[in-house]
Amino acid sequence: MKKILIALFCLLAFAGSEVKAQTGSEAKAQNKAEGPMFKFEGGDIWDFGIIKRGPGAKHTFEFTNTGNQPIIIMNVTPSCGCTNVDWSKNPVLPGQKGYVSLELKTDEQHGVFDKEVYIQSNAKTPHGEKRYVLRIKGNAKDEVPSK
Repeated sequence: MKKILIALFCLLAFAGSEVKAQTGSEAKAQNKAEGPMFKFEGGDIWDFGIIKRGPGAKHTFEFTNTGNQPIIIMNVTPSCGCTNVDWSKNPVLPGQKGYVSLELKTDEQHGVFDKEVYIQSNAKTPHGEKRYVLRIKGNAKDEVPSK
């Protein structure tokens, strides 16, 4: 009888520790999602590839707020004056979609380019930076081979 009680006690203690471990990992996952969070569809880098100089090259980064609080974008600033920006001006609620649109003035580009666009918001950033960074890159040429 004593052996059965000891075995039962050990079994219950082991099962309790498993439940506690799962609860701890669930709490960590839940803490990660605390606050507003960007999830950019297709990533946060856009490669235009080879483009013709002259016309504006446009791209819209679409995102979903995967956090549990609204995302408020205060400002979006390109790294140079060669890029025009527009973005979701209203708060983006959890689960909803928003956007950051960019138009690169390709007539000001010569060859390979790699530009950054900085998002100042209340959303968490991947590595704790003060602002979220998007990148656009490509190669602007006078003559583009036809496909």
